[in-house]
Amino acid sequence: MDSIKNLRPKWTWKSLLKTVFFWFKIVILGLLLALVLRLFVFSSFKVPTSSMEPAILAGDYILVNKLAYGARLPKNFNFMKGGEFETFRVKGFSKIKRNDVVVFNFPYPDWYGIGWDLSLYYVKRCVALPGDTFYIDKGIYKVKNCSDVLGNYEAQRRFSKVRTEEIPPEIFHCFPNNEDYHWTVKLFGPLYVPRKGDTLAIDPKNIALYRNLIRYETNKEIYLKNDTVYLDNEFLQSYIFQQNYYFMAGDWVSDSKDSRYWGLLPEDHIVGKAAIIWKSKKIETDRYRWKRFFKKIK
Repeated sequence: MDSIKNLRPKWTWKSLLKTVFFWFKIVILGLLLALVLRLFVFSSFKVPTSSMEPAILAGDYILVNKLAYGARLPKNFNFMKGGEFETFRVKGFSKIKRNDVVVFNFPYPDWYGIGWDLSLYYVKRCVALPGDTFYIDKGIYKVKNCSDVLGNYEAQRRFSKVRTEEIPPEIFHCFPNNEDYHWTVKLFGPLYVPRKGDTLAIDPKNIALYRNLIRYETNKEIYLKNDTVYLDNEFLQSYIFQQNYYFMAGDWVSDSKDSRYWGLLPEDHIVGKAAIIWKSKKIETDRYRWKRFFKKIK
């Protein structure tokens, strides 16, 4: 009878440690790759509300392309010790365009000024760029000297036909919520959207439009005294903006907390461009909506 040798490998402590170290390196490299992809390439977010319907439904999981506008990175980690969150952006492949769907950190966490909540993200459509003059005419979004259709036109048209008395006051009245401006969701603006390097004359009336932006950029207080605008203790007649701003709007016009209510979006709060819906579930039933899988966001 032929003999059969025992072919089981002989384990030694040295070979065992070598195997463990090999898989440890694989895990670390995998984690580093995942971190690099998340920081520089894409992130995933679940959308909990209907404010961007019909383009994005509540329960959609979206992938955000960070390469498009350039990944946003922290300058330092002082914010982890209670310091300010400062960022820089690597060069991207494109610039933000009107009607792009954008994910960003909500810039007004307490509604009284621009700040940071790194756990709170919004997704909206950009309807006005730096340098644009935006306005709403009878409920329809418009930019001066621009013929583009902005946002969800059909939703705007339907909302424009709703009688004023049927719209709750908290929805009808909007930014800047100031007695000098009686802007509404049907008659808004004109509002100039600042771009980096713009010099704007500042007066006792328009300071209501730009107070939060200037306060955020300078970290100084703005106040009126005897019809004169002061930045801390200095007389303020004009201001040079240090970054770009955008006007963001939800596609579901009648139910969206967007720039109509809280104001302009600073560029440093932008995470990236919403690219595709990679998964979708009905919130009510938790059932998959297979037809929405890998649907491009337009």
